[in-house]
Amino acid sequence: MIRLDSDIRYLKGVGERRAALLSKLGVKTVGGLLRFYPRAYEDWSRIVSIDEAPVGENCCIKAVVGRKPEANLIRKGMTIYKTEVTDGKSIMQITIFNSRYTADKLREGEEYLFFGKVSYNLWGREMSSPAVERAQGGDRIRPIYHCTEGLNSNIIEKLVKTALEDTAGSFSECLPLYLREKYGLCGIKEAIRQIHLPHSSEALDAARKRLIFEELLTLRIGLSLLRSGTRGRSGVTLKNDYTGEFLQILPFRATGAQVRAINEAARDMERDEPMNRLIQGDVGSGKTAVAAALVYSAAKNGVQSALMAPTEILASQHFRTLRKLFENTGITCSLLTGSTKAAEKRRIKENVKNGETDLLIGTHAVIEKDVEFSNLGLAVTDEQHRFGVLQRGLLAKKGQNPHTLVMSATPIPRTLALMIYGDLDISVLDEMPPGRTPTETYLITGDKRERAYGYIKKHLDRGLQGYIVCPLVEEGETELAAAQEYRETLASGHFAGYSVGLLHGRLKSSQKEEVMAGFVRGDVQLLVSTTVIEVGVDVPNAVIMLIENAERFGLSQLHQLRGRIGRGSEKSTCILVSDAQNAEAQQRLRRMSSTTDGFKIAEEDLKLRGPGDFFGSRQHGLPELKIADMLTDTKLLAMAGKAAEEILLKDPGLRSDENKGLRAEVAALFRKGGVGN
Repeated sequence: MIRLDSDIRYLKGVGERRAALLSKLGVKTVGGLLRFYPRAYEDWSRIVSIDEAPVGENCCIKAVVGRKPEANLIRKGMTIYKTEVTDGKSIMQITIFNSRYTADKLREGEEYLFFGKVSYNLWGREMSSPAVERAQGGDRIRPIYHCTEGLNSNIIEKLVKTALEDTAGSFSECLPLYLREKYGLCGIKEAIRQIHLPHSSEALDAARKRLIFEELLTLRIGLSLLRSGTRGRSGVTLKNDYTGEFLQILPFRATGAQVRAINEAARDMERDEPMNRLIQGDVGSGKTAVAAALVYSAAKNGVQSALMAPTEILASQHFRTLRKLFENTGITCSLLTGSTKAAEKRRIKENVKNGETDLLIGTHAVIEKDVEFSNLGLAVTDEQHRFGVLQRGLLAKKGQNPHTLVMSATPIPRTLALMIYGDLDISVLDEMPPGRTPTETYLITGDKRERAYGYIKKHLDRGLQGYIVCPLVEEGETELAAAQEYRETLASGHFAGYSVGLLHGRLKSSQKEEVMAGFVRGDVQLLVSTTVIEVGVDVPNAVIMLIENAERFGLSQLHQLRGRIGRGSEKSTCILVSDAQNAEAQQRLRRMSSTTDGFKIAEEDLKLRGPGDFFGSRQHGLPELKIADMLTDTKLLAMAGKAAEEILLKDPGLRSDENKGLRAEVAALFRKGGVGN
């Protein structure tokens, strides 16, 4: 008997070979196939006449074949088949490229449905390479699935039909009746059938509403439960707030947004339950100063702090910045990374264990098993989207429910942030520090590169510094010059006589540190780099950046790169070089040139690439969503959020009988996403 949890290879029509292909698409069980939703639909139910067919848009035309398609061999390996069809009023030419199978399907005098785009030629209307079905029973909404080589959408559709027949009635309802009635949702069995084989556009809409609501509801509830799981009594409650004292030692005046964020976090840390707060701000908005204020208060209360960063470069910068800031305050800082010498590691770990170190800064090294704290009260994670939820949890386990602060320089629209960081309270830094001049951004084509080089030289001649960023590192990558080769070409050509450095991901940590130290000191005037500099390099004297093949980067990544300049009071310029003709690439790059607002850029990037590609759901631990889109499904997102609050208010642990199915769905979603148990 076929069940939802049956291995997909046992479904009729699958077998070992197709099972392997389906596995590539993430489908391993029969239930997984039924939850493998179509990516799009073709509406063959709306039939138009040849005369009314919109030019250049997909449409469906019912017509009779006038004659058997004629084959014309254009060149070796390319055959074109042509025929004419009529709907009784008008005639349309059909052209089929290299598909004898499709051509042989068409029989003279018989009626078919032709789906495709209509165009004009000298002889009238034409449809090239249409999809073809017999007219009888073909007028329906057809699902289109993600495919892989050897497994097309039609095959997947047939397998889905088989699965629906063989598992009829197997899906158990996870949403209580009262919830479905309140929000006007159809049942799960109807939703699954109609999402794959909709009998009308209205039925499809109802199925989508039900499945999207269910997915967003389980995600929202799961994140809320994850959050409540971290609540409980904190082992550390700060008795005194030293924010005022800290603001006096800052070498600059804090912005209103920074003060607001510090106060929100300080209030959290005075409570019995542990703080779980996200500080979200654009590049250069001053997140480190907010973290420093909390570390200061923690240390003055006799409590240790830890700060975990994703790279050694960023960890080292935090160490330099905070050690200098805390000079003459009595607060001690240590840096622990993978490249720290063994003897030094032992000394640092001993000091942390004995409580002699107030702040431990480092990479993943700070969550190694042998790192023990005397009294960890504050755990700070920088660039949160580069860590999983579980990694953040490992840092928190170094203390007794310590307060947790996470920082992200990746601007995310608030609704999306609430879902991704659903276990956190959110503070937004929406002000830039005074004295910052917005970076001007220009988009140029490759033929203007030499003029750009001349512009860069003018800045270097004034004692300023710059970056040139290229997407690739190694030789052998044919599309673009490798960074090493490019650096040598520049150093011996356009920038001969200038100090040109090179930074890329293949360098050892010690080599990266050496290059960056030279750049910070000013020994290196121009730094050729890959995206290693995306995060963490803060050199106020660097005021100009040229980004080669800018279309190769996502908008948010370009924004992060641009954020490495404009760190001081000097006017800064970012030059994007691209010869891309692609309309979408041009749109993205024009958007980059028109605004420096990271939140607007993030919105645009999310629209173009979607949340999954925005920073990779696997990286930050967010479970994969199969049908919901948190950008376009905002009404259902709000509806699901409201429902989640209502459900958890009445039944915080989902223990009631009516919520058991929902609890199982939440557990399954988070198990797949690698979050919790």
